[in-house]
Amino acid sequence: MDELIKYAPDLAVGFLENVKLSIVGAIASLLVGTLLVAMRVSPTPVLRAASTIYVNVVRNTPLTLVLAFSALGLSDQLGLVFSDTPTTNSFWIVAMGLSLYTAAFVCEALRAGVNTVPMGQAEAARAIGLTFVQSLTMIILPQAFRAVIAPLGSVMIAMIKNTTVATAGGFLLESAAVMKITFDTTGASIPIFLGIVVAFMALTMPIGFFTGWLARRLAVVR
Repeated sequence: MDELIKYAPDLAVGFLENVKLSIVGAIASLLVGTLLVAMRVSPTPVLRAASTIYVNVVRNTPLTLVLAFSALGLSDQLGLVFSDTPTTNSFWIVAMGLSLYTAAFVCEALRAGVNTVPMGQAEAARAIGLTFVQSLTMIILPQAFRAVIAPLGSVMIAMIKNTTVATAGGFLLESAAVMKITFDTTGASIPIFLGIVVAFMALTMPIGFFTGWLARRLAVVR
């Protein structure tokens, strides 16, 4: 138990890395996912095809392979480097892979929201002279976001839990190293696992409650 208490601050630092990764991943995946859904409903066939292929490929690829491709393919082979500091570079490589992976699910959730918008509203927007971009940003997407707040919350919860894949796979070197040292030296794996479960529940449960409340609050009345 003394060893467990000794390494508790290091475990907290490792968990904070997961929290930082979750924040970066949430922001980036929402931005990329919105761009993908705009391409998915675009009148341009090339953009629709590119978005469709990307979403279908990424959604059906395990996250571990996406992270491995980001770390080994883009970073090691193609020389993509965000920082000269190994831990910082590892963090941003993982953040990029996680964000691009989650963006595919954000895109599909938003596309379901777009489908809830009556076709007549898009036709009315064209009739008054709005361009596709104006119609999308001013009429369609605001209603789509309101319609899928709860599903987007579920996607964010899944993304937060997926940050553990990066740690378990060793992609977040510092977090993984701290976890391994603690397990090896304390032998108290069950208390550590229970503590991690409680910590992640403290992150994910409020998101579920908040997005559920917000979805009811901002529900579009048809």
